[in-house]
Amino acid sequence: MVSYKELGLVNTREMFKKAVAGGYAIPAFNFNNMEQLQAIIMAAAETKSPVILQVSKGARNYANATLLRYMAEGAVAYAKELGWEHPQICLHLDHGDSFELCKNCVDMGFSSVMIDASALPYEENIALSKKVADYAHQYDVTVEAELGVLAGVEDEVSAEQSHYTRPEEVIDFATRTGCDSLAISVGTSHGAYKFKPEQCTRDPKTGKLVPPPLAFDVLHEIEKKLPGFPIVLHGSSSVPQEYVDMCNKYGGNLPNAIGIPEEQLREAAKSAVCKINIDSDSRLAMTAAIRKHLAENPSHFDPRQYLKPAREEMKKMYIHKIVNVLGSDGKAE
Repeated sequence: MVSYKELGLVNTREMFKKAVAGGYAIPAFNFNNMEQLQAIIMAAAETKSPVILQVSKGARNYANATLLRYMAEGAVAYAKELGWEHPQICLHLDHGDSFELCKNCVDMGFSSVMIDASALPYEENIALSKKVADYAHQYDVTVEAELGVLAGVEDEVSAEQSHYTRPEEVIDFATRTGCDSLAISVGTSHGAYKFKPEQCTRDPKTGKLVPPPLAFDVLHEIEKKLPGFPIVLHGSSSVPQEYVDMCNKYGGNLPNAIGIPEEQLREAAKSAVCKINIDSDSRLAMTAAIRKHLAENPSHFDPRQYLKPAREEMKKMYIHKIVNVLGSDGKAE
């Protein structure tokens, strides 16, 4: 058993409380490798933003669970080296799909876990979420649960259709599960293809797809039901057109990739939404930079030559999200 406190990590309780009161959102960035982690920590340290390092089941399988845990511990030390005296870094399991996986993460030093039982019938979702919360809370680990279903594909998480969270269920769900935060479905979606073309309109001037708006009426109704309760948005990458264009220019094939407009995320961040998940944007920034570098430098074969600009592009993107979208800069001095 490893306590996250021994690793210098924090759970989400205080950072969410401050975010709800302050009208901003905490960035939750997924990582799978060292370069992504370096970029996240450099961006958070430079902006003095609290940050959530998210690890999916797929990331643990890819990078090795033990290595990821030590990387998170190293991230705290690295943040201090960069001059961030009191880093607020949370290590969070994203989309845990079983009690056993959540328990293993708690036991290995995670400071927060998500149990995603949203695909199960309502009562089964409550039972499994409560089981995880009861275990995690023994070790002061915070728990995120999900009500409603997001469409799209991300690692092992896949759903054809979304089902909006029902506001009339949220009080009962939050009370009976004992969860610390609630992931809801209001129109966001996993992956780089968040909407099908037929769900969108086209800008008559540019011809580019315009996604449908988020269901802010549902979000505001949930806020009324659970005043001050931390709300989470998954599938909130914006899929920046510049990265899609860069990928396609240098040999990629990403037709009709589309995400959530940043102005909608800014509006959400000012509400009870205090955690916004971003994964696809990092993947796009990294891949676009690598494609560009290799196309322009065909003789390069040292991974450091193309991973360094990829790391810098991700850092730039993370800082933009922190400062211009989520408003979390300067909240962890």
